[in-house]
Amino acid sequence: MKLILLGPPGAGKGTQAKRLQDRYGVVQISTGDMLRAEVSAGSEVGLQAKAVMEAGQLVSDDILIRMLAGRIERADCAPGFILDGFPRTVPQAQALDAMLTSKSMQIDMVVELKVDDAALTDRIAGRYTCKACGAGYHDEFQKPVIAGVCDKCGGTAFVRRADDNRETVGARLAAYHAQTAPILPHYAAQGKLREVDGMADIDAVTVELTALLDTLVAA
Repeated sequence: MKLILLGPPGAGKGTQAKRLQDRYGVVQISTGDMLRAEVSAGSEVGLQAKAVMEAGQLVSDDILIRMLAGRIERADCAPGFILDGFPRTVPQAQALDAMLTSKSMQIDMVVELKVDDAALTDRIAGRYTCKACGAGYHDEFQKPVIAGVCDKCGGTAFVRRADDNRETVGARLAAYHAQTAPILPHYAAQGKLREVDGMADIDAVTVELTALLDTLVAA
């Protein structure tokens, strides 16, 4: 099973990818995590990426594709993988297709988590986490059982991401619609694009996703 999860920031891609990883035994690949791991390991491509980042530049598509090509060859990817946060642009999608074809692989399904921008802004702007254990909460939708006390570890210190505010969220959504949304027709033309209601309850989204993916497993 080789899957791409698409959707704007805050749509729940990471949460759902982790659940799918646990259910199907496939690996969640976040390009951000992969990039940090390669830099930390000091690999050849990691050192190239580090030099680019230290120069204040964006890591090129070529470097990302080469990192990904190496990552999916590892043994833990043999059952499949879930790409979370990649590709972000049409050129990246085209480069990904070419790289997979060279390995006699292909993406089996691309799932877009459909969301409403206004509702998503409310969802993101209210997020905060426990400083000690990282458990996630929300001002309206997911409050601790005891106000000010983490349900998971009992911690009393909480933090918010600096970019989880309405202005920044609006800019991130605009960037998604301008850069990433255009890749949807690319995969629709291949007959691989599916949609899931990303505004539904987290468990309901998981049910809808697994119903789609079970068809791949059964094929």
